[in-house]
Amino acid sequence: MTIEFIGMIQGQKVSEIHAAQGPAIDRDYVRRFAQAHEAAGFDRILVPHHSTGPSATLTIAYAAAHTERVHYLLAHRPGFTAPTLAARQIASLDQFTGGRLGVHFISGGSDAEQRRDGDYLDHDQRYERTDEYLAILRRLWTSDQPFDHAGRHYRFEAGFSEVKPVQQPHVPVFFGGASEVALQVAGKHADVYALWGESLDQVKDITTRVRAESAKHGRSVRFSVSFRPILAATEGAAWDRAENILQTTRRIRQDAGYSRGGPQQSEGARRLLAAAEKGTRVDKRLWTAIAQETGARSNSTALVGTPEQVAEALLDYHDLGVTTFLIRGFDPLEDAIDYGRELIPRTRALVAERLAAREQRAA
Repeated sequence: MTIEFIGMIQGQKVSEIHAAQGPAIDRDYVRRFAQAHEAAGFDRILVPHHSTGPSATLTIAYAAAHTERVHYLLAHRPGFTAPTLAARQIASLDQFTGGRLGVHFISGGSDAEQRRDGDYLDHDQRYERTDEYLAILRRLWTSDQPFDHAGRHYRFEAGFSEVKPVQQPHVPVFFGGASEVALQVAGKHADVYALWGESLDQVKDITTRVRAESAKHGRSVRFSVSFRPILAATEGAAWDRAENILQTTRRIRQDAGYSRGGPQQSEGARRLLAAAEKGTRVDKRLWTAIAQETGARSNSTALVGTPEQVAEALLDYHDLGVTTFLIRGFDPLEDAIDYGRELIPRTRALVAERLAAREQRAA
């Protein structure tokens, strides 16, 4: 199994330990941030979606114009754009980036956030809509003739897209969501199923369930797990850094008037908090304190240690069939650069050594 690394960029410098300052879009920062990922050896960069933030689509268009090789991952929420228009927009962006686009479809885990954009469907209805939406997109990307559609959520006549993706049969479909209805949709549509940084036992459980769902449709799916690596030259220094990150997070949240975060509505958030119930340190290096502090409002669990120790921890997930790791730091730009120095090349080398050893034993 090959291995892929995904980073993440945002419109300005912001994280749990860096309060947002100034305009929501800093063009120079976005350019440097994207170029740093490319130089560090990342395969792909996620641009997230938030109901009050900059357009992820336009951010990718800008960042891609300032990079040459790195691919992008567009966070996209079904329901706010008609699927006929979304299909053409995504295919066009794939053309303009030279086939460097993937799309992460997120149905939405918070009623309050969805309602900021006028979406009042409940949780299960959102996934039902996503199922229909993805089926339409895939047909528009591959059909050579217009077609009509009359479904529960969408209806149109003679829908068609003259522009097709560079990547065939379509752009890679990433998918998130850990509820039962979400797993059913993942089994039908996901090329890559993405989950937050859970414990090894949790990842084994959910990947087994997703594989079972995809098998019902004669499909196979790859897996991505997200972590916030905290690195230092020694293990002790890395844990000291983690503690400083926790204290800074608490201070910034208190200054902003936030109480300790309660859980999100999403099943993914509940799963992170379930891991945190086992303690702030789970398995070898999984650190859950930020998830506890914030109510698991994002991918907030970390792997803590030296680059070699964290690379070895990633290999434990690779042994479970995880081939993609989304890694982003609490110091976003600086950590992206740092990951490229040792963590990414070291992990790739360890995976290559392990695969070569397996092939030698099988020969």
